[in-house]
Amino acid sequence: MPVALTCRLAAFLGLALWVAAPAAAETVLRLGNAAECGTLDPQRWNASPESNVIRNIYEGLLTILPGGTIGPGQAASWNVSPDGKVWTFTLRPGLRWSNGDPLTAEDFVYSFRRQVDPAVAADNAFLMASILNATAINSGTEKDLTKLGVEAPDPMTVRITLQAPNLALPNILPLLRPAHRASVEAYGRDAFKPRHIVSNGAYRLVEWQPQARIAVARNKNYWDAAHTQIDRLEFYPIEDPSEELKRYRAGDLDMTYTVPNDQVPFIKAALADEYHQEPWFGIFYLGFNLTRPPFKDNLKLREALTLAIDRDAMVDKIAIAGYTAAKGWLPPGIEGYPYPAGPWDGLSKEAREARARADYQAAGYGPEHPLQVELTYNTSENNKRIVIAVAGMWKQVLGVQTALSNQEFKTFLDIRREKKTTQVFRAGYIGFYRDPVPLLDVLRADNPRDDVGYDSAAFETLYDAGAAALDPAERMADLAKAEAQVLTDLPVAPIFYYAAQHLIKPYVKGWQPSPLDDFRGQDMVIVK
Repeated sequence: MPVALTCRLAAFLGLALWVAAPAAAETVLRLGNAAECGTLDPQRWNASPESNVIRNIYEGLLTILPGGTIGPGQAASWNVSPDGKVWTFTLRPGLRWSNGDPLTAEDFVYSFRRQVDPAVAADNAFLMASILNATAINSGTEKDLTKLGVEAPDPMTVRITLQAPNLALPNILPLLRPAHRASVEAYGRDAFKPRHIVSNGAYRLVEWQPQARIAVARNKNYWDAAHTQIDRLEFYPIEDPSEELKRYRAGDLDMTYTVPNDQVPFIKAALADEYHQEPWFGIFYLGFNLTRPPFKDNLKLREALTLAIDRDAMVDKIAIAGYTAAKGWLPPGIEGYPYPAGPWDGLSKEAREARARADYQAAGYGPEHPLQVELTYNTSENNKRIVIAVAGMWKQVLGVQTALSNQEFKTFLDIRREKKTTQVFRAGYIGFYRDPVPLLDVLRADNPRDDVGYDSAAFETLYDAGAAALDPAERMADLAKAEAQVLTDLPVAPIFYYAAQHLIKPYVKGWQPSPLDDFRGQDMVIVK
C-alpha cells in the first residue's frame, strides 16, 4: 500500500502512524593487525597486535590521548602527596562495565593485585614494580596480596602507594587496565573470549575468528560513548606486509599495520597522500640465547657477529622505511638521557670488520672451523629480507654458515621463551612508555620477556640504582650505566630503531602520530 494512502487511512481511523526513517549506515574501520592475538586479558597480553585491540576495549585510570599525551581516563582527577609516594585518584561518577555492572575503585584494586599475583604469571607484572610490595608479591616473597600498595578508601577513590617516587607513573597507568572480577572468577581464561568478556573501554568485543578477524563494537555504557563516532573496528591478522598492501589497495582495509619495505619507493610515488611514517619508540635486534651453546659464555663470538652487521647499509638498502641505524640499545627521544654507544658506533667499515674478524678468531672460529648457526625469525617478508641480509654479512665478513628458520608468530614467541632450541633469533621491542625503564627491564633475569637468558649481577645493580633514584638527572645517569653494561655484555645485537608506517585512506580522519603509535578508534572518524 502506498505510504500516502496509508497515512490518509490512518488519519481517517484516528490512529497514530510512525514511518521509520532509513537507519544510518554502520561505520566500520578495518585495520591490518600483523598477527593473531594470543589473549585479550588486560593483565596478560604481551604483543603489539594484542595491545592494539586491548587499548580500544579497556581503559585505565589514565589514558593516552591523540598525539601520545596522557590524560584522564576512568579517573576524573588525581593528586600526589608532597613526598611523591601517594597518588590518589577520583573516579568519574557513574562508571559502568560493558554489561551494565557498576565499576568502582575495588575493581582497580582487584586488577592491580591480579597483575602481580604469581598464580596469574602476567608478563607485564614489571609495570607494577614501583608500587609498594609489588615485586615481593610477584616473586612470592610476600604471600599476602592485600599488602600491595593499592587500596580503595571508598567506591570512588583509588589510592596508590609507591616504594619510592616514580616520575614515570603517569606514563604507566594507561597500561594498567581493570578486569571484570565476576567474569574472571566464573570463567577463568575464557572470560576474555566473545561469549563472556566484559570490558570498560569505548568498544566491546563482539567477534573473534582465529586467524581471520577480531571485531569490536561501540560500548554504549562507556562514559564518553556519545563522542565515539566509529561504530565498529575490525582487526585483521595479516602477517605478510605485501598481502596487507594488496588488500589495502583492493579496498579491503582502511589502514595498514605496516608496509612492505621493498615497496616503499612505489608507495611514496603512488600513494604519497596516504602514506604516514613517524619515529616509533622501539628497537629491531637479534637476541643471542645465552643459556646454551654457541653463545653461552662466549662474549667474543657475540661481539664478532654484532660488529659484522653493517647497520648503515641495512637501513639504506634493506629496511628503507624510515628506520635509523642503532647506535646502542635505547631509541632516541628520551629527554635528559645520556645515551651510551655500542662498540660498533664510530668505527669505519674497515675497522669494524677487522675487529669482528679478530673476535671471531678469539672465539675459536675461522675458515677451517666456521660457525654453523640457526637464525630464527617470525614469518614476514620484511623480516625475511632483513635476516637474509644479516646472514650475507656474516658470511662475507666472517665466513659464518647461517641456516634460516621461520615460524608463525605465536609459535615463534613460544620457542623464544622456552630457550630450548633457539640459538640466535630476530626480535623487536616497542617501549611500553617513553622512558629507559621498559627497554632495560626486558633484559632483567626475572622478566618473563627475557628471551635471551641474560643474567648479569652488574647490570641488575646498576638498573636498581637508577630505578630508585629520586633526582631525575641522577636517575637517567644511572640507567645509562645499566645500558652501557648491556652494550659491554652484548646479550643482544641492536640493528635499527623503528619507524611506524601506515597507509591510511583519505576518508579516515582523526589519526595523529605519536611516539608509541598508540591511536584509539574513539578518536577517529570516517568521512565518506
